[in-house]
Amino acid sequence: MLLRMRFNSSNLSITRRTPIGATDFLRRDDKMAALLPAIERMAALQKDCAAALPAMFKYCEILAFEDGQLTLSLPNAALAAKLKQQLPKLQDTLARRGWQVHGVKLKVQMSKPAEIKEQMRALSLTEAAVTAFDELGDALEDTPQNATLIAALKAMVAKRRPI
Repeated sequence: MLLRMRFNSSNLSITRRTPIGATDFLRRDDKMAALLPAIERMAALQKDCAAALPAMFKYCEILAFEDGQLTLSLPNAALAAKLKQQLPKLQDTLARRGWQVHGVKLKVQMSKPAEIKEQMRALSLTEAAVTAFDELGDALEDTPQNATLIAALKAMVAKRRPI
């Protein structure tokens, strides 16, 4: 015999955390409560910017908005160049929504540092490739201009071939 149980808010003993609960928590602390209006203002500005330029703004973040100067963070220079062309449209849209933006400053900032994979660092060469580099090192004319290249080729071959 199977028993069916229904789960709803009246019979669950686990309290759900909601955004309203988080803001209530922030309001209870005096220091955090002072920050809440600024956070809400920045979130509203971010939302209005995203509404003005939805395709571009999904990669952008607002860094600051002080004295009518809006500072935006972008992940790369290409997006910054495209957004720079759209700044008049963005400023116009924000003005219609009640924001007094007198200037926009763009900062290119990578969100995460580029990771270099170890497998990319360790170049794997076939024995035929190592032999070809060895032969190239022997075939190059022994001149001062080629000395560094020959030394590099010999070092690479020596590192790839066990003695």
